[in-house]
Amino acid sequence: METLSQQLQTPLPYFTKEVEGIQGVLKATPTDFRVEEIPLYLPCGEGSHVYLKIEKTGVSSEQLLMHLSKVLETSRREIGVAGLKDRQAVTRQWVSVPESCESRIPNLDTDAIRVLEVSRHGNKLKTGHLIGNRFEIVVRELASDAYAQAKQIRETLLQSGVPNFFGTQRFGIDAETLETGEKLLRGTISPQSIPPQRRKFLVRLALSSVQSALFNLVLAHRLNNNSVHQIRKGDVLQVVRSGGPFVSDDPATDQKRFENREVVTTGPLFGPKMKQPVELPGREEAEVLERSNLNEEHFKQFKKLTPGARRPLIIWLEELEVDQVDDGLRFQFELPSGVYATMVLREFMKNDES
Repeated sequence: METLSQQLQTPLPYFTKEVEGIQGVLKATPTDFRVEEIPLYLPCGEGSHVYLKIEKTGVSSEQLLMHLSKVLETSRREIGVAGLKDRQAVTRQWVSVPESCESRIPNLDTDAIRVLEVSRHGNKLKTGHLIGNRFEIVVRELASDAYAQAKQIRETLLQSGVPNFFGTQRFGIDAETLETGEKLLRGTISPQSIPPQRRKFLVRLALSSVQSALFNLVLAHRLNNNSVHQIRKGDVLQVVRSGGPFVSDDPATDQKRFENREVVTTGPLFGPKMKQPVELPGREEAEVLERSNLNEEHFKQFKKLTPGARRPLIIWLEELEVDQVDDGLRFQFELPSGVYATMVLREFMKNDES
């Protein structure tokens, strides 16, 4: 029985396989990859929580949290963040800290971390309190005629959407995070075996990485059998506007709604509260779980951390700009929270450098 990390060694399929990739190198320098968080709300200016807009360069989310905790002399549990951000990048995001930290905020700046704004708000910033992220990314060392190929790929993606794969960074260096998650689910290690200062962060991330890997396998299967854009009886669909999931029992009607971008096909984030597909889609997802030597009982052990959900199989882009710059191509686009820019760029590059 192959582990999840072994199964994921098989290259993921492309939407735009008929067009050659532009090749290239991603993140040649941190300044080639810029991310700015689009917050769900801005701080109102008063309240018991201090909000900091922070720019970091070449710093991981975990390193940022450690720095904030140390300098501000507060527990990491007291620090609020809306989402994790890439390390090899220039990123801008909001964090919240208790008002007791305010006098130490001037000590936060380093060569790699800057506080851009300080405000206040009535509640702690929580995971998911963001609309999405705005990206500006330069790809270098391109194949010849890369711009023409990129324009062709762009048109296809604007028409058909982008596969909503989780990026490989989700699984850790050499898939270590994913392997930790598998061991936790199978009971070969316990959360107590993880150092206390990293336990809460790593356990949540590791378990989530297993859900992400299984989702990728389901999406790869549906891409390979050309069913991502096809509504099948028993599919769990999601209403784009509200996010509400439902099981399709009228594929013909739902296909029209899909083509009007009112609903979207979804894949599994396994857990006890996940809405289950039925008929063929249900059997296909169950087979992916079985091949990985996992079952629903494994996720019930950590039901607070792995409650289960559905995730869109594709993401439609409202805009996607591609421009020529010195020694490369610049891509600009916005993505909803939880969608990976590297998976958009992967469709263009086709060398898995992303």
